Amino acid sequence: MQDKSRHQARRVARQGITSSSPAAPAWPRTALLLGLLTVQWVHAEGNPADRQTLDAVQVTGNPLGNKELAQPGQALAGDALLLRRGASVGETVEGLPGIAATSFGPNASRPTIRGLDGERVRMLNNAGGSLDVSSLSYDHAVPVDPLVVDRIEVLRGAAALLYGGNAIGGVVNTIDNRIPRSPAQGLSGAAEFRLGGASNERALAAVLDGGQGAWAWHADVSRRLADDQRTPGFTAPDGQPMDHVRNSASAARSAALGGSWLGRDGYAGLSFDDYRNDYGVTVEPDVKIAMQRQRVAGAGEWRWNEGPLRKLQWQFSRARYQHDEIEGDGALGTRFAQRGSELRLQAEHAPLAGARGVLGWQLEQSRFEVQGEEALMPSNRNRAQGLFILEQWSDGPWQLGLGARRDQVRVHSDGDAPDATDARFGPATERRYAPASASASLSWHPVPALGLSLNINHSERAPSAGELFASGVHVATGAFEQGDATLGLEHASGLDLGLHWKHASGSVEVNAYRTRFKDYIALRATGASVPGDGGESLPVYAYQAVGARLQGLELSLQQDLRLPWLPGALSAWQWQAGLQLDWVQGNDLSHGEPLPRIAPQRSTLSLDGQGGAWGLRLEIQQAAVQNRVPAIDRATPGYTLARLSLSRQFRWGQADALWYLKLDNLGNALGYRASSMSTIRDWAPLPGRSVATGVQLRF
Repeated sequence: MQDKSRHQARRVARQGITSSSPAAPAWPRTALLLGLLTVQWVHAEGNPADRQTLDAVQVTGNPLGNKELAQPGQALAGDALLLRRGASVGETVEGLPGIAATSFGPNASRPTIRGLDGERVRMLNNAGGSLDVSSLSYDHAVPVDPLVVDRIEVLRGAAALLYGGNAIGGVVNTIDNRIPRSPAQGLSGAAEFRLGGASNERALAAVLDGGQGAWAWHADVSRRLADDQRTPGFTAPDGQPMDHVRNSASAARSAALGGSWLGRDGYAGLSFDDYRNDYGVTVEPDVKIAMQRQRVAGAGEWRWNEGPLRKLQWQFSRARYQHDEIEGDGALGTRFAQRGSELRLQAEHAPLAGARGVLGWQLEQSRFEVQGEEALMPSNRNRAQGLFILEQWSDGPWQLGLGARRDQVRVHSDGDAPDATDARFGPATERRYAPASASASLSWHPVPALGLSLNINHSERAPSAGELFASGVHVATGAFEQGDATLGLEHASGLDLGLHWKHASGSVEVNAYRTRFKDYIALRATGASVPGDGGESLPVYAYQAVGARLQGLELSLQQDLRLPWLPGALSAWQWQAGLQLDWVQGNDLSHGEPLPRIAPQRSTLSLDGQGGAWGLRLEIQQAAVQNRVPAIDRATPGYTLARLSLSRQFRWGQADALWYLKLDNLGNALGYRASSMSTIRDWAPLPGRSVATGVQLRF
């Protein structure tokens, strides 16, 4: 590849992508020194070799491999992912259009999509369930290290048809090569080291891929250490001046091994991964979580050129999850343990009456156990199985899609243990549900550069075990939470309109949506209170079914620029300006007040430059004040963050390499995330001014 084409490809990979999450105040001298030394090291190197890029076709929600999706989605891969990677998946994707993060401190951060979080957003790994308990509480981390992920895809809107009725908000799919799906001859791999940032992070990861003949294998390891996250000066809820997020240090590690047999018409593979993370629960000064998950996964497919079936895919996973909440004196406070499994079969049929389509069956089951005096809910068993179908017709510039799904869900509570001294959960009981979902999508491309889309969907969600059976003090919310075993299905009906225009020097993408909920399951204050262990009064919150509405707008613009007035070689660089804006509004229609934890209106201006082996990105993000909050909450102030990153491609021996330097929150602005729980928000502001550097090698 010629140098010009290579640099254009790298610039395209950055389009529409914002930099990674903000960092913090003090400027770590170690990281800055490493950055300066690395610049001297790479300066003498020659032109970089081509860097591998991934297929632009989105995988999630796209079983037929269409180049254009009617449903709105976005992917991070390559250098764009490298420069955004944070300590968690939520921190990595936060800031993409329509996506915020729960941010229970820097270690437990789950994505929020279009104002929806928790059970309504499903976390996937290679399109299979993550099989963790991160949706149960905001202080539970997702057991994935972004350092070893090749690609992250986000599908917004009605994702329920392919991934389950709970995914009303959307899905976030982390993709890796632990089960190889294409032949590999010889050995290839990557290694990355990063240092600095607001938490003085020290992180290292390595990935190896190899194969011979019909066999391929994969291995990866990662290690991440972080101190308490530094912040601009602020006053904590207890009145103490602070310059860091207390009890936010962490130590995480992961390892994985996988292999596949690959034939002419298909493949079959297995993988095993082990993830462990020890981190502080920021809302408490001395409580730690020791978390671990082991997961076995298998996947395969077989293809035919003739006959009624053209492709058959199968996927299964089984995971063992456990985390212990450890008190300051070393005593075990609460233990959460889960054994879960998932099996999925999907078949693509031959074209029939002009339609291409897939049919599938999915089974999920889990056994959840909780031990300790602070148990919020009883031990429980869950089982869900569903059938789904998706059909698509194409006629010139028109494409029509229809889908439907039906599930059978069973949620069983074990109730109080026979020897329980504090009976709160009652006798064993079971609830059964039969949620159904359907969607219709229409897209039109009057010219290749312009696409218009319309999505209409209806989704139903069965309540979770926590929403049904919770009865106890929840440390993460600072409240006594009460479930309702009589809750029925949650219904959502939505409309999504999209426009995408791509021209020679830029692009425009707009999505507008509106979703109306019947029996939206909300956690609301009752006005009552109970005494806490320390004599304090804890408010009582109850899960209730209410009417609700969510509506919003997402806008992304990119435009190539020529800047001949810049000094020196910068005038010959290739430049691109970007504008991103998103807005979401949520309303509790039954009580006439806003829904909680809704991200404010956000706008981001960016400027990307590429000149030879060098790359530069400047970004300014502005978050408006969020004063549309429930009566029990208070407004979150607005803030403005400025970020700057510099990168350099080079050759190191036989390896392609990329060095980067990231400066976050240049103005050291104090900011809080409105999408966080109010109990943690004032303890954990956004990180302040910081610098981080790193090097990635590929061979």
